[in-house]
Amino acid sequence: MPGSRHKFWLRAAPREERQLSPEEQRLILGERALALAREPEKEETAASLEVVEFLLAYERYGIESSYIREVYPLKDLTPLPCTPPFVLGIMNVRGKILSVIDIRKFFDLPQKGLTDLNRVIIVHDDFMEFGILADAILGVRLILVRELQTSLPTLTEIRADYLKGVNEERLVVLDGGAILSDRRIVVYEEAAGGAG
Repeated sequence: MPGSRHKFWLRAAPREERQLSPEEQRLILGERALALAREPEKEETAASLEVVEFLLAYERYGIESSYIREVYPLKDLTPLPCTPPFVLGIMNVRGKILSVIDIRKFFDLPQKGLTDLNRVIIVHDDFMEFGILADAILGVRLILVRELQTSLPTLTEIRADYLKGVNEERLVVLDGGAILSDRRIVVYEEAAGGAG
């Protein structure tokens, strides 16, 4: 028994001599940790977008979450007469009356009937707020800006106007600012002018 303990220590000693000292190990690991911690952080915060991903006629779209106030179930939608075809109607969201538009009309996408899965993505900025119909919400994700292609020949002219980019997974990222500032979507002025 004492002899086997002695052999164990003799075998272990050469391994300890070849290893780096604890101080050297700490320095190397510290340098590696700093390098790994710095680079990805800068890249992710400076070059990524957080988007809400949703379906429109079986295609995947996303809008930056900074333009989205909330996602609301499609319920109690009231159709409005004498409005353009892309205006589905209005709905009351927590005491506020909002227009709901169907941007599939701008994108030449096939129409689907409304279902329990439909959601309204409420987009807003300092001047405008309305709802965009979505067939279903898929979730929230980060998109790297460098992976976005800014133009594709298959996109229609209007869809290109709203395009921020398309990634390699064919997720079409829409420009929320362009949608909110598009004069073609503002219909209340025309309705007011026609009523007088």
